[in-house]
Amino acid sequence: MILYSASLSEMEGIGNTMQKKAAELERMAEVLVTGEQLRLRLHEAKLIKDRRHHLRTYPNCFVAKEIIDWLIEHKEASDRETAITIMQKLLDQSILHHVCDEHKEFKDMKLFYRFRKDDGTFPLDSGAKVFMRGQRIYEKLMNTENTLLQTREEEGVTYERTLVAFEFIDWLLQEGEMPSREEAEHLGRRLLEHGIIQHVSNKHHFVDGGLLYQFRMNFRRRRRLIELLNERCRSIPDNHDSPFCLRKQGSEGGNTSFLSVSPTKEIKLVSAVRRSSMSSSCGSNGYYSSSPTLGSSPPVLCNPKSVLKREVSPEELQAPGGVYIKKAFTIVGDAVGWGFVVRGSKPCYIQAVDPGGPAAAVGMKVCQFVVAVNGLNVLNLDYRTVSNLVLTGPRTVFMEVMEEAEY
Repeated sequence: MILYSASLSEMEGIGNTMQKKAAELERMAEVLVTGEQLRLRLHEAKLIKDRRHHLRTYPNCFVAKEIIDWLIEHKEASDRETAITIMQKLLDQSILHHVCDEHKEFKDMKLFYRFRKDDGTFPLDSGAKVFMRGQRIYEKLMNTENTLLQTREEEGVTYERTLVAFEFIDWLLQEGEMPSREEAEHLGRRLLEHGIIQHVSNKHHFVDGGLLYQFRMNFRRRRRLIELLNERCRSIPDNHDSPFCLRKQGSEGGNTSFLSVSPTKEIKLVSAVRRSSMSSSCGSNGYYSSSPTLGSSPPVLCNPKSVLKREVSPEELQAPGGVYIKKAFTIVGDAVGWGFVVRGSKPCYIQAVDPGGPAAAVGMKVCQFVVAVNGLNVLNLDYRTVSNLVLTGPRTVFMEVMEEAEY
């Protein structure tokens, strides 16, 4: 019995060590993803372009002083000093560099800097390769219709968006991602060790079998650059709850409703709305996960309660002489999404809007009811179907909504 007890302690110690290592690697991944999102946004804003200086052309670069202005204008930094610190963080992590490598510090001057991904000098160490591989697999799973990600049970607990290990390996082989089951299993282990996936209760490494796993990272979540200055590593929770775990709430007294919870049991307001997070995952009692962080925290419970004061039927919305008016928006998705969350059913409604996203820029607000997407009436559809119409449609989305008139 003593030997058995020691073995359990040793296993827990190994598990904690593995989680701590994964948290450190996850933090590195967050820097990579945040830097890449900024690069795409700056390209879209046309701040990255070919520039001339002293009869020489420097391709795909930006002016440091202009970027500092842009960061403050877009509320990514409160002042110039903070903006410089953010960009210095990216420079220190080899995300960007001075075009002639003459300055190791990011200076608020008319100096040219460039993202290493734009000139092919980004250092692809083994860790970076794993993250890039994980991101490609994540995007592939999210962009294709499949039944891999489902709600399932393990040891009496229900988990959201899970992968069965052997089915995931089958999929990797079918997609040509790996040549053999052995190598696919090894890839799964690397993804887990780098904090990209996790066992639902953090009790097992990745093995080719029937255990359940989930993506721990959301590559599509819009990162706030200020998160780069948060040096705190993800702490290991006292329990082993999955960030996408459904648990019975208030089991005493016969209440059997379900609520999605995170390991930290922390409730936060939505601060970023990503393309992959346009809908909640748990029906009317679902959540919008913004962990998928900002920072290195795990997904947390966000907006668990509906923003609506009461339910409204399609008939009430369309009643002649009613109090609801129609509005139309043309939303052009940016590098990371459209910037809103839909929930509900028959009709769906806007649950959250990213203040800095494309949807907010054209006037979309919470509590508006979704009437049509790209010309298709969706009043009698649920949020999953509506979300899919947007996700699988063109980058420019035409939406009609209805809101209560203000008199």
